[in-house]
Amino acid sequence: MTLKVVFMGTPQFAVPALKKICESEIDIVAVYSQPPRKSNRGMKIEKSPVHEFADNNNLNIRTPSKLDNDWEYFKSLTFDLAIVVAYGQIILKNFLEIPEHGFLNIHASILPKWRGAAPIQRSIMEQDTFTGISIMQIEEQLDAGPVLIKQEIELNENSTTGQVEQNLSEIGADKILEAIHLVEKKEAVYIPQDDNAATYAKKIKKEDETIDWSRDAKAIIAQINGLNPRPGAYFEYRGEKIKIWKASYGSGEGEPGTVMNDNLQIACGKGSISVKEIQRPGKKIQPIKIFLLGFAIPESTQLK
Repeated sequence: MTLKVVFMGTPQFAVPALKKICESEIDIVAVYSQPPRKSNRGMKIEKSPVHEFADNNNLNIRTPSKLDNDWEYFKSLTFDLAIVVAYGQIILKNFLEIPEHGFLNIHASILPKWRGAAPIQRSIMEQDTFTGISIMQIEEQLDAGPVLIKQEIELNENSTTGQVEQNLSEIGADKILEAIHLVEKKEAVYIPQDDNAATYAKKIKKEDETIDWSRDAKAIIAQINGLNPRPGAYFEYRGEKIKIWKASYGSGEGEPGTVMNDNLQIACGKGSISVKEIQRPGKKIQPIKIFLLGFAIPESTQLK
């Protein structure tokens, strides 16, 4: 028997999984996504990537601002399993109890490490050597449900959140299809998580974006990579927030925050970094040589 599923997701990260399911024999009875929102410039209303995909493939799309508001419709659906990929809303117990096979979630870490909102960013910022995908059953406690499938990938000092996110979205798409087939064949075996080993990936806040030059160069590069492509790590200069998008290790040391040459090598608490790509507010990202032609940050400048 082919399973009937409800899919719940919002960002681009969720689209490969929806696409894989759509291309299979699995019947998608409804797709839930966050409602359309104003764009950054506020000029037009934009649908989420999942919403766009659903529209383009004639899928039944629902976009309640609060999932609770759609309770009557949700419970009227006939389906066996729900798939959740970065939906962006808490799913309450009454919803979780509806489908026979529960809710499966694609989570972007190797659980129980990095439960929570920002697992990829935190993994890179904490200089982990690996991360991955966990296919888990959703329970009331955040990201604490038993795990069906795990798949690891290696991280290195050049890994950025954007690169890892794209890679994991494709892996997650393959693994969720595998998970659905295991459920369908009644071969799904769920392994409980070790709650004592759990760590939490807190949502990225404004204070996470500010570069503290007293930290060592490795930690600062990990911060830059972990916050690329959003929201970006920055320092302040001439009253502007200057974002660094790419940097490498420099040679030599100095007083933390000191510009060591005219190519924007900056001393850290330990070691130094050489900036490669940078951006002023409202401007495009630029290679450092081009940036410095129009906005000099001279040697010996002391950055905050």
